[in-house]
Amino acid sequence: MKIIIHGGFFSESDQSHEVKTAKQDSLKKIAQKAFEYLRTHNAFDAAAYAVSLLEDDPLYNAGIGSQIQSDGIIRMSAAIMNGETQKLSGVINIQDVKNPIFVAKDLMGEDDRVLGGKGAKKYAIEHGFENFSTEIPQRRKEYEAKLNNGGKGTVGCVAIDKDGKLAVATSTGGKGFEIPGRISDSATVAGNYANAFCAVSCTGVGEDIVSNATATKIVTRVTDGMSLENAFSKTFDELKTIDGFAGAIAIDKDGNVYHQDSYPTMVFASFDGENFETFS
Repeated sequence: MKIIIHGGFFSESDQSHEVKTAKQDSLKKIAQKAFEYLRTHNAFDAAAYAVSLLEDDPLYNAGIGSQIQSDGIIRMSAAIMNGETQKLSGVINIQDVKNPIFVAKDLMGEDDRVLGGKGAKKYAIEHGFENFSTEIPQRRKEYEAKLNNGGKGTVGCVAIDKDGKLAVATSTGGKGFEIPGRISDSATVAGNYANAFCAVSCTGVGEDIVSNATATKIVTRVTDGMSLENAFSKTFDELKTIDGFAGAIAIDKDGNVYHQDSYPTMVFASFDGENFETFS
């Protein structure tokens, strides 16, 4: 059993020592709590749980603390994928729910598994998800001052359970000040992908991740026999050709954990029940 989580990138506005320490502490606590949950749950449930904890922490741009778009409204996206069944479900540009990842998870039981906008919100209300504002004062202040924190905030989790099953979950509050209707990578297979061989969650600039099909390429290459490290290396080399901005976390079927970013610093933590690794 292993788990790795990420909380996006540092932006120009949050690189203070205090914020760095707060994120290191937060990620370590969430990784440990999610691992304990993984002891008695499968990877699919644990990945969603871990991402919900990240959504609940205003340090990150997902759920509570999500960025505000150019029209003053918060729209969030999230997806989850089960490596065993190779099914993905997600929500795109959903408003006023506390944990988009749980709405995404709930959709796994539907024939129509990816919903957007008003349809996603309607589904959430009909399935018992309460109306909840995820706006915090800091985001409103940034919006009103027309500050842009760089669009590098997404949260994610990759988990492998005691049976060797893999799952991935990813959630984002957007890049901030984007055109309403913009689609991020988080609810696509470019940013969130898993099968029986590997699972990957991405963060960074969504357009770059989609253009490079980052998560899908890494998983496909591992499936075809490439090592996890080499799959990352080749995929990130291709990202360089478009000067792409991305980071990714992954676990393969043998329990190998890997992470890489194209620009510093992706914030992450991993835990295997004994050993922690966190960003420095």
